[in-house]
Amino acid sequence: MRDPGHDDLRQALQALQAALGPHTAADWAAPAGTLDWSCRDTAAHIAHDLIAYAGQLAAAPDDAYLPYDLTVRPDATTTQLLQIITAAGGLLATALAAADPALRAWHWGPCDPSGFAAMGMAETLLHTHDITRTLNPAWQPPADQAALILHRLFPDAPDGAPAAVLLWCTGRGDLPDRPRRTTWTWRAARG
Repeated sequence: MRDPGHDDLRQALQALQAALGPHTAADWAAPAGTLDWSCRDTAAHIAHDLIAYAGQLAAAPDDAYLPYDLTVRPDATTTQLLQIITAAGGLLATALAAADPALRAWHWGPCDPSGFAAMGMAETLLHTHDITRTLNPAWQPPADQAALILHRLFPDAPDGAPAAVLLWCTGRGDLPDRPRRTTWTWRAARG
């Protein structure tokens, strides 16, 4: 299986918009599924991570995250919040498209562009899943995108339906004959 790239991130962003766009009038102050964050705070977190990953690729620090944060204004509407996610994701996709495959930037070690693409996809789809537990409970991450994330970030993942395995790998779901995970990490760094 191939590593993910900028087009895969754009597809994840489209999946987010399709899942969340119809629910902008809902109560986004409600908790996002089982998270302590509200749906709104979870959406802001997605945008923050996407812009942070773009910054890491652009500056290529080798020992830490750049010391900045994205702040979403309190008066931003839910529609505007989804636009902010699109903007942040677009910046990451552009950085990914421009990045030399040999580039390494820090994410708990040296991380290549495909790792940042996979992490951007994971943050987008997993937190969309968290939000949809409250707003649209039937939604699942797209199988093809989940498979790319598993391939790149969870190389030791068990066999099974990619969306279900991704949710299990991140403590969000159950798999037969396996205990639910309460802790987990992904492997984005590559030497």
